[in-house]
Amino acid sequence: MNILFMAYGTPYQRHEIEPYYTDIRRGRAPTKELLQELEERYHLIGRSPLNEITFAQAVRLEAALNATLPLYPQLLQASPGARVRGPARVYHGTKHWHPLIREAVEAMAEDGVRQAVGIIAAPHYSARSTAEYQQKVQEALAELGNPFEIRYVEEYFDHPGYIQAVSTRVGEQRWRLVEPSKALFLFTAHSIPERAAQDGRYPGQIRSTAELVAQRLGLEHWDTAWQSAGRTPEPWIGPDINQKLEEVAAQGYKEVVVTAVGFPSDHLEVYFDLDYEAQNTAQKLGLRLLRTRSLNADPDYIEVLREVVARKWAEFC
Repeated sequence: MNILFMAYGTPYQRHEIEPYYTDIRRGRAPTKELLQELEERYHLIGRSPLNEITFAQAVRLEAALNATLPLYPQLLQASPGARVRGPARVYHGTKHWHPLIREAVEAMAEDGVRQAVGIIAAPHYSARSTAEYQQKVQEALAELGNPFEIRYVEEYFDHPGYIQAVSTRVGEQRWRLVEPSKALFLFTAHSIPERAAQDGRYPGQIRSTAELVAQRLGLEHWDTAWQSAGRTPEPWIGPDINQKLEEVAAQGYKEVVVTAVGFPSDHLEVYFDLDYEAQNTAQKLGLRLLRTRSLNADPDYIEVLREVVARKWAEFC
């Protein structure tokens, strides 16, 4: 079993921010103002742990797969030695920084991979995001002469294990509320351009995830909001989390629990958008804002990943 596990990627050091941002902008260097803004965001949060978290996810996913797959599909003809690698191999590649998706695909080809499952560290399908990851894979494969076939896990927004994992973390914050029945529970995800959301698939999946969690926990007041909209002239879907906080404060809410369902891992857009910017907005409005912890590389989330990639791999059989 061969898995290509893909994530967004983040720079490690300050001097890497500009080439990283240039890659995000499809080769167009950012203006001095945009670069300074992104550098300031990294400065404010300290450092993004995204690379370490997604690498841990890949390592733990491989371990989980090898713990459940038969170790020796064929009888051994000789001693395997002191260390035996299991039948599942997980390759890690990122969209905008090293190791790049292209580099991971090259490593898979060098290892003689003939079939693989691709999965992105995000539960919801977006033409702006998911399709772009897949395009990078297909471009890398084409350059190498298409050495292997790959099938994708495109979404798992309603997977029972995923819903349970999110619900567990929302439930932890509910215990901290003064009046849980009067609090608002907000579920956020990365905004995308309106033109990329016209089919309704992405916002519909975010809404479905939120509704399933709300039903499981019996939440009385809940809604969705968006964050991390790009700095482009075109309109992006909303409302933005800060705008939404202004609206709910005007409606009389005093406590809000925010859950970044679109972001399984802690990183810049969780720390800055929610822990810094939204928290400052909430304080100005007199709101108490709590954020649920992320899934990161926790065992319950790894089990979800294991199940969905194993199911997709079975399609090759």
